Amino acid sequence: MRPIRKIHRALPAHVHDLITFRALPTRSVEYIDPFLFLNHHGPQVYPSNNNGLPFGPHPHRGMETVTFIIDGDVAHADNGGHKSVINSGGIQWMTAGKGLIHTEVSSPQFKKEGGKLEILQLWLNLPRKHKMTDPFYKGVQADEMPVFTLPEDAGTLELIAGVWEGNHGAVQPLTDVFLSLVKLKQGAKWTTMVPAGRNIFLYVVRGSVEVNGKQAEMHDLVEFELSEEKINISAGNEVILIFGHATPLGEPVVSHGPFVMNTQEEIMQAFEDYEAGAFGSVEIL
Repeated sequence: MRPIRKIHRALPAHVHDLITFRALPTRSVEYIDPFLFLNHHGPQVYPSNNNGLPFGPHPHRGMETVTFIIDGDVAHADNGGHKSVINSGGIQWMTAGKGLIHTEVSSPQFKKEGGKLEILQLWLNLPRKHKMTDPFYKGVQADEMPVFTLPEDAGTLELIAGVWEGNHGAVQPLTDVFLSLVKLKQGAKWTTMVPAGRNIFLYVVRGSVEVNGKQAEMHDLVEFELSEEKINISAGNEVILIFGHATPLGEPVVSHGPFVMNTQEEIMQAFEDYEAGAFGSVEIL
């Protein structure tokens, strides 16, 4: 079995009235190359006539965001003309590349009616060769997601990116990243293999599991060593996991706010470009 290096606990990082726990980065782990950042918002219940998500227009460069909508919805708009409202069970994949401005807010219906909300956002690093690629956005509703039943009816795997048993995910990524949402039934056992040398990203969204002999609970991020291949997971109750893996980029990571580049000079250039209007106009959002 692949050895576990450490289990990291997500820390409270609340945003106004939005309950938030940050799994990456924390004091115990900076990133798991190329997985850079994870915020877990909720679960909580919003009342009627609420303000919704607070993420108004802001820029990004040099990375990608993947937003998992467990409950509630996310209304996305960017200055590339992409607009969508993705509901419970869907995801949003955005490649910032050379730079864009976007908003992530709640739909007018959610703000009026309220309801359950649980959303996670993961940032993926881009290699140097793709940092200045053209921006890209794709929203995937729940009924558009490829879903596969795991052996012995242990649960399901929702394939976001990468290849599973010869099938491609909902998004075709620029890199070799594999990303999925795994849902296991109470008492289920699941064994999978990840080639040695690839970094694994395993985060417990809900429930509790035993992973290669160690316990992990909701809000735990499991960091593995790079050797060996086998992953054994036993679900103590109904479980939701973000399960991904990728080849480490092995490049310098320099980040400041919403920009992730390879050097401090590139970060300074990103701020200069943004202030000069090179990312586009906020007004069109």
